[in-house]
Amino acid sequence: MTSQTEVIDGYVAGTWTIDTVHSDVSFYVRHLGVSKVRGSFEAFEGTIVTGENPLDSKVEAVIRTTSVNTNNEMRDNHVRSADFLDAEQFPDLTFTSTAIRPKTAELFEVDGELSLKGVTKPVTLQLELNGFGTHYEGHAVAGFSAATEISRSEFGVTGGAAGAAVGEKIRIALEIEATQKKD
Repeated sequence: MTSQTEVIDGYVAGTWTIDTVHSDVSFYVRHLGVSKVRGSFEAFEGTIVTGENPLDSKVEAVIRTTSVNTNNEMRDNHVRSADFLDAEQFPDLTFTSTAIRPKTAELFEVDGELSLKGVTKPVTLQLELNGFGTHYEGHAVAGFSAATEISRSEFGVTGGAAGAAVGEKIRIALEIEATQKKD
């Protein structure tokens, strides 16, 4: 039987820090059922540990809810309010992985606990391993794409009066580049 590391080209075990300059945490939600409003978070951090066995890998991430950006200041302020994220009371959205399951050599399902607005629920990220490489400065880098969909009401994100205009499902997309920590 072939181990997972033998089928992942260039796989590197280690501890990685998310490079926020080369990463993106974004989302979209339906508006009035006819269009998608997109946004992103500008402040986030995280650590990825790639295990000797890739299925033993782990990830922990924190997203600052105050950093939401939908390219509309009035909407951003409303999204930060108690109607949506309640960023003053809940400044962090967190994710901690609990298990990783293979789909193919480069595709995985990452189960974890997502905490948003004081509510923690299990979610599954669809993860694509984009690869491992070497930065031009010589340090190891890794790339990952991941996505999931959550139900906003399950996390207490009602939207207040505007909630009727906003879709129930929120699609979250991550483009992550990470740098390997030196021992």
